[in-house]
Amino acid sequence: MTTVLHPDICVIGGGSAGLSLAAGAAAFGVPVVLIERGRMGGDCLNTGCVPSKALIAAARHAHAVRKAAEFGVSAGEPVIDFEKVHAHVRSVIAAIAPNDSVERFTAMGVRVIEAEARFVDRDTVMAGGLTIRARRFVIATGSSTIVPPIPGLADAGYLTNETLFDLTRPPEHLLVIGAGPAGLEMAQAHRRLGAKVTVIDAGRALSGEDPELARIVLDRLRGEGIVIWEHALVLAAEKTAGGVRLQCETETGSVTIDGSALLLTTGRRGNTAGLGLEAADVGVTANGIAVDASLRTGNRRVYAIGDAAGGLQFTHAANYHASLVLREILFRLPARENRDIVPRATFTDPEIAAVGLGEDEARRRYRQVNILRWPYAENDRAQAERATGGLIKIVAGRRGRILGVTIAGAGAAEMINMWSMAIANGQGLRHVRGAVAPYPTMTEIGKRAVIAYYTPLTRKPAVRAIIRLLRRFG
Repeated sequence: MTTVLHPDICVIGGGSAGLSLAAGAAAFGVPVVLIERGRMGGDCLNTGCVPSKALIAAARHAHAVRKAAEFGVSAGEPVIDFEKVHAHVRSVIAAIAPNDSVERFTAMGVRVIEAEARFVDRDTVMAGGLTIRARRFVIATGSSTIVPPIPGLADAGYLTNETLFDLTRPPEHLLVIGAGPAGLEMAQAHRRLGAKVTVIDAGRALSGEDPELARIVLDRLRGEGIVIWEHALVLAAEKTAGGVRLQCETETGSVTIDGSALLLTTGRRGNTAGLGLEAADVGVTANGIAVDASLRTGNRRVYAIGDAAGGLQFTHAANYHASLVLREILFRLPARENRDIVPRATFTDPEIAAVGLGEDEARRRYRQVNILRWPYAENDRAQAERATGGLIKIVAGRRGRILGVTIAGAGAAEMINMWSMAIANGQGLRHVRGAVAPYPTMTEIGKRAVIAYYTPLTRKPAVRAIIRLLRRFG
């Protein structure tokens, strides 16, 4: 006889989104069943954020050795042992893995089922010979690389994020299809670790970012020897004795590009196969599971969060989704996704990070928009670090309301946190102006841009008169 479980919440998927939700629910003493068919931690831990940032860290050290002479330190060309780089990546995963383990979540009180989950009707999931009838179901199955329909691609062979970090030998010439964040991060990392790298994209590189600031990053990547083909269509792929060959149509004509390995970073689609979503009356889109603003599907018992929901594909967005759904399920409080408060970051060098509205979107939504800029070159810490190639761009509305911020430069992913908090709390430029930043730090760059916003006010006669009085009697 089949065992039937009746938890309050059944979470399908043990990646960032699912684990965050399961841990949060368990902390309130809510009965939770978590189903995971693969490795706990999902893509982020095993094949995404963690290994990629570990590889980027190794590449940054190699680059620092090459650049050391600029600081008066003699070092020369670094010697790179790729097997040890691979071991470093694996050791970082191993260090974090216990936080996402079956044992840890079991100790929290979560019932973990290591099996594949499938809906059999609107209210029931089968997994590992068990029947789960939960009050609410949350699908958090992550996403996978979209494989483009390029003739010959399957025979030519290719890497994705699921196989890239298994390499123990460096590719001699890495070809990357897709010039988004993941593609460019891995392109630069492998270039700094000694590989030749060519990136091909059918559109504009870093197309999701402000072109003005994206250019800062792309110029640096090209300066390091990465070849980037924009508006180039890959027509065919074929296997060669040395690796792979791509036939491409570019703005200047047809080109043939040979490489030793091919990496696909051509976008991602939410994982929905095998879930039996039709039986649950859960709809899907081209990108993943169809949800409303509260992340609920067409079946009122079922939610979808993280990459599976087909929208924002960041680990921190997955955690944000988990918090929203917990709020609805546990406390019956309305919760709606607000993408304007979710930051994004590309961990190239220089980094590019953004939150809120870009200039074009802001001008579509609002009548009054002010654009503030300040270059890294005007910052003392940036000069000391020889990291002067960068810019902050602030989009402000009426009365100095902060609508969006984009930063391209060293430390951008850390600096965007302050702006994320400001936008999430509806703060304006005056709040940043009133804050005191330690000297010398790159955080001052944003404050200098804000001060520039108020400078024209001092030219008005009434304001100048007040300033004179304050100086006279102060």
